[in-house]
Amino acid sequence: MKFSNPAADVFVPSGGLEPAEALRSVTHLCVCAHQDDIEIMAQSGISDCIGQPGRAFGGVVVTNGAGSPRTGSFSSYTDQQMQGVRREEQREAARLGHYAIQLQLAHPSADVKRPGHAGVAADLASIFSGCRPDVVFLHNPADKHDTHVAVLLRCIEAIRSLPAGQRPARVLGCEVWRDLDWLPDADKVALDSGRHPELARKLLAVFDSQVGGGKRYDLAAIGRRAAHATFHTSHATDAFAGITWAMDLTPVIRDGGPSVHDLAASLVAKLGEDVSKRIRAWA
Repeated sequence: MKFSNPAADVFVPSGGLEPAEALRSVTHLCVCAHQDDIEIMAQSGISDCIGQPGRAFGGVVVTNGAGSPRTGSFSSYTDQQMQGVRREEQREAARLGHYAIQLQLAHPSADVKRPGHAGVAADLASIFSGCRPDVVFLHNPADKHDTHVAVLLRCIEAIRSLPAGQRPARVLGCEVWRDLDWLPDADKVALDSGRHPELARKLLAVFDSQVGGGKRYDLAAIGRRAAHATFHTSHATDAFAGITWAMDLTPVIRDGGPSVHDLAASLVAKLGEDVSKRIRAWA
């Protein structure tokens, strides 16, 4: 399995399969921008696969992890050193989470933000054509991180380049750098992220370059999941211990479906309509 960037990392935690075979086994695939995004956004997919015969989780990190904030013991690290640390942290998360495969493509963010970048397009097309996942977890188009949105768009382009019969059965856009609790209830996809709580904590704590370096993603992500579970509905007890919200992006990978822009704009418009309707009802 070869990728366009020489620094790309291919890791099969179990060591029992060749990388291409491990990728083919994946039923739940998460493709994200940065190291630790997988563990923030796709805990439900990891949980779906643990101890389940016939199910396998795969992770893909598209960028190289350079430019992350750093303090404390990491404050003097160069970008090159930080990339190495983050690569090893992601490998350790894959071991802990029993991922079938972990790919790190090591592209600079600037390349991912360039539509039509040959290397990014080829790598993603190779991955999506190398497996037939039941569900793909991606960033969502309302995320406020530019690189997250760029990775999402490159992924959708790669998926749509495949023949219709080879595209994933379901594609979900998950929250990281903007919560999705604003979605109208009918458009929310609740991902059960409250299972395996100790594993969830360990997966986030692995990324000491972030957690110990001044960004407490471990506390924030788990707290957000618990908050979503409680504030989901006002007149019923909590159905889950933790929820990650997602939006269904499956329509945008279908021929004749809406664009990513149009789907996102329609959901934002629905929120506006919902707010206006409730105010008018009781004014």
